[in-house]
Amino acid sequence: MNKKHLIGIIIVLIISGGVIYFQLKNTPINSLIQAAKSLNPSFLILVFAIMILSYVFEAGILATLSYERKKEYSTWAFFRIPLIQALFNAITPLSTGGQPSQLVAMMQMGMKGARATSILLMKFIIYQICVLFAYVSTIAFGFKMIAGRFSGLALFIFIGFLIHISSIMFLLAVMFAYNWTKKITLWIMKILEKVFGTKRVDSWRQSTLNQIETFYQEGQKLKREKKKLLIASILTIGQLLCFYSIPYFILLALNLHPSWLAVTGMNIMIIMFMAIVPIPGASGGAEFSFQTLFSIFISSNALLTLGMFLWRFTTYFLGLILGVVGWIIKPKKVEES
Repeated sequence: MNKKHLIGIIIVLIISGGVIYFQLKNTPINSLIQAAKSLNPSFLILVFAIMILSYVFEAGILATLSYERKKEYSTWAFFRIPLIQALFNAITPLSTGGQPSQLVAMMQMGMKGARATSILLMKFIIYQICVLFAYVSTIAFGFKMIAGRFSGLALFIFIGFLIHISSIMFLLAVMFAYNWTKKITLWIMKILEKVFGTKRVDSWRQSTLNQIETFYQEGQKLKREKKKLLIASILTIGQLLCFYSIPYFILLALNLHPSWLAVTGMNIMIIMFMAIVPIPGASGGAEFSFQTLFSIFISSNALLTLGMFLWRFTTYFLGLILGVVGWIIKPKKVEES
């Protein structure tokens, strides 16, 4: 980690500290203590176990896509990769550090850069396709209720949805309509030339065409590896189900019994909203959206505040802490032939 990453951690801690101070200022400490005493310990342990399980699923995806060479690497070598990704997602704006950090972690275990990049791209493609179904179904069945009750927040959720879906649709277009995507891209670049000039657009054109080519080649690789594609897809669904279900089990720990579908849909919409918050970890925006949307299920302010703290720690600070451990404890390096 460099100076910029440390600055990211400091920014996150300052904003999170401000949120905690604001919440404690408006919530009597005795009420929080009473709420904490009433927590169901079994479900609380389950919350952390499910979060760890989501990391296990992600490590399994990477091991599966590493083909026949996966047996040469230790279990820790793969498990630390999602932890490191969680760390750098947490401390960089818009989670931009997650992908590069995974590449570094895979090279630290001895994997060549080109092969590691290929595996990460295949993982990214599978993940985005699985996420597409989650986002579309959530907007289709749950957005109307949010728009009616929280119109301001609903607008930002919809913008986040459009950002996610645009990138996923571009990826699918590359995989299934390669020539058409290239033609459309070149046509758009010609229009941009009139606005930004030929020299600047030339670099954009080359970069975009290179990405299209890379995604296309990795997509073709995935189509040939049907068994690994199936296993990785099942593991990705498991990873997403674990991560999306965290708030539901937190509510069970608070001795509330809402609908799993309703709570999971709310959580997915929070994730969409967080995509447009440019602060590391979406600090501030994440807490605000959680408290706004989950007020539907939690009437007590003390329980809502406690639930928000538990959710933020489990899905954010736990990964940050474990990521630091993963970054420090490096695996035995196995050089590829």
